[in-house]
Amino acid sequence: MTIRTRFAPSPTGFLHIGGARTALFSWAYARGHGGKFILRVEDTDVARSTPEAVQAIMDGMNWLGLNYDEGPFYQMQRMERYKAVIQEMLAAGTAYLCYTSPDELTAMREAQMTAGIKPRYDGTWRPELGKNLATSPIGVLPVVRFRNPQSGVVTWEDQVKGRISIANDELDDFIIARADGTPTYNFCVVVDDWDMGITHVIRGDDHVNNTPRQINLLHALGVAVPQYAHLSMILGDDGQKLSKRHGAVSVMQYDEDGYLPEAVLNYLARLGWSHGDEEVFDMVQFCQWFDLDHITASAAQFNTEKLNWLNAHYIKQADLGRLATEVTKRLALRGIATDGGAEMAGVVALYRERVSTLNELSDAVEYFYQRIHPATEVLEKHLTAEIRPILLALTGQLADCAWTALSIHHLIEQAVVSNGLKFPKVAMPLRVLLTGGAQSPSIDAVMELLGREEVLLRLNEYLA
Repeated sequence: MTIRTRFAPSPTGFLHIGGARTALFSWAYARGHGGKFILRVEDTDVARSTPEAVQAIMDGMNWLGLNYDEGPFYQMQRMERYKAVIQEMLAAGTAYLCYTSPDELTAMREAQMTAGIKPRYDGTWRPELGKNLATSPIGVLPVVRFRNPQSGVVTWEDQVKGRISIANDELDDFIIARADGTPTYNFCVVVDDWDMGITHVIRGDDHVNNTPRQINLLHALGVAVPQYAHLSMILGDDGQKLSKRHGAVSVMQYDEDGYLPEAVLNYLARLGWSHGDEEVFDMVQFCQWFDLDHITASAAQFNTEKLNWLNAHYIKQADLGRLATEVTKRLALRGIATDGGAEMAGVVALYRERVSTLNELSDAVEYFYQRIHPATEVLEKHLTAEIRPILLALTGQLADCAWTALSIHHLIEQAVVSNGLKFPKVAMPLRVLLTGGAQSPSIDAVMELLGREEVLLRLNEYLA
């Protein structure tokens, strides 16, 4: 059997972290078993589905590198197929026309709740042997209901939650086609999974209640039932349901916030799944390791600190050219041009050990391409009357020395020794004048990358 999994988002919003984890697990399971991963867009909610949301999903999938083998398939383009199956079910007696009006349904449910009964459709139009149905009312468009079994139990071995059983008398004859003829979610999903040969459905546990209905539909159609694996929800850092303030944002927001896709993928892989104590691994290794047996049934908790740690690791390992491109792009968005400035690959190499995100890296190197003026109190603290002539003399020597970090270091050291000072006493004011702040890597390395002309311009701005 060829493993076939699917990711089936509804394009009513962006691709968020929960959806991305579902896509990742489905993708990895197919990849690890030599199977196929299918992308399906469940766009039957016409009022809320938008082309922009579809594009946001595609952008998120592409950024994460979750490539699909088939699709994207759009449910709205499959309407004729759904309608044909509904006609077959009506002919087979596994579905029937229901003329109960919305007002009658409301009254029915209110009466049931008043009587302390679980609200459900009462089967008025359900055909039974020996039952006389009322004449179809003129001018009323019927819905189509599934003739759900009234006895027995629906049981499946959930690959995450274990055995789940739901009594059929808990399920009513749910609608599979509305009065205007459009099919409903549970029906479309079943026909899609059947037609696409889906063997394993990996999805969020908010779908558990849909599963017995879908299994009954599959049985009525006489087709194979896939394996189901329902993933637990993801909680925020504070243990509450994930919200926009702690992770439930578009996957592309992580790109904007300076995260690398491989860090996000690695982090998502560990949200509810584990392979021993392994924390850092690439997607090739993940696909080899991933199985459904080691997905935890309890809720996973988002940990921003852990994601930042992973992102810092991947920034340290990343190709310098790639980091340079990312930082250049981010600085350009701030209106900062890097052409003609310090060589970016060398600049990011100087700072990448110190940051957790690409945005922090961009912040750190900004002064190489745009002069940052120190605060008045910082300038007064470090550029004292005692140190000014020493820096002025050093500036003259810098105009003629070999422009390497080693040569610059020797000149600073000479100034320190000849004036009986400690190294920071000279290095710190240099750092403030050149970078605008008191924190930077070795000042000689910074000066080498800034270039002689820029260093002299910046020093003379304060010393001349």
